[in-house]
Amino acid sequence: MKKKREIAITIEDLHIYYKDIKRFSIKKNGLSGLNATTFKAVKGISFEIEKGEIVGICGKNGSGKSTTLRAIAGIFSPDHGKIDLHGNSISLLSIGVGFQRSLTGYENIFLSGMLLGFKRKDIEKKVDEIIEFSELGNAVYKPVRSYSSGMYSKLAFAITAILETDIMLIDEVFSVGDIKFKEKSYNKMKELINDENRTVIIVSHSSKALRELCNRVIWLHDGQIKEIGPADEVVTHYEKFMMEEA
Repeated sequence: MKKKREIAITIEDLHIYYKDIKRFSIKKNGLSGLNATTFKAVKGISFEIEKGEIVGICGKNGSGKSTTLRAIAGIFSPDHGKIDLHGNSISLLSIGVGFQRSLTGYENIFLSGMLLGFKRKDIEKKVDEIIEFSELGNAVYKPVRSYSSGMYSKLAFAITAILETDIMLIDEVFSVGDIKFKEKSYNKMKELINDENRTVIIVSHSSKALRELCNRVIWLHDGQIKEIGPADEVVTHYEKFMMEEA
């Protein structure tokens, strides 16, 4: 008997705009000196992702990949269109997003966990495992503002990997950190996505990661979907396109 198709994420006609402020001087011109133009980062994309699918998003810089991911995570509000998570819990793993820099890494573990919807007692059960996986040692008790990008990445990945949600959004984190931790996080990600009930979206410039980890890939170009289909097929077309553009 064929398994019933269950949708985890629905995106319908999603539009996201940015205000690009060219010149602004309150001292010189007052509020009337504001000169802003609208930049359309995402232009009416639609797709569905089934529960348990691992979907990659590729595209050159400025194509709308991270903007789309942040909209799904609830950081950006759509200017038009709809995002439906069908009641699933969600986490975003992205360098530079989610931590309060004045707080310690330890405090940020609890803050991040509670923002993901976990109760404090549930985070307490996992906190030692998170610290161990992060490899930060006593640095976890120092303010996050003192962290290198590699330390930040390790803690962010550890929180997302150990405090598991229904939907995981991964934005370009495989290229940060030392070689040993890269391999460790990559293997942990493969372990996590083997759970048929977990849905994952991965934004990456790594063709290897997209081919090895994803069932399907969405190719975004200038804020629109250029192609969506089997991972190897779409990545091959994208690589050819980028070589011709070079």
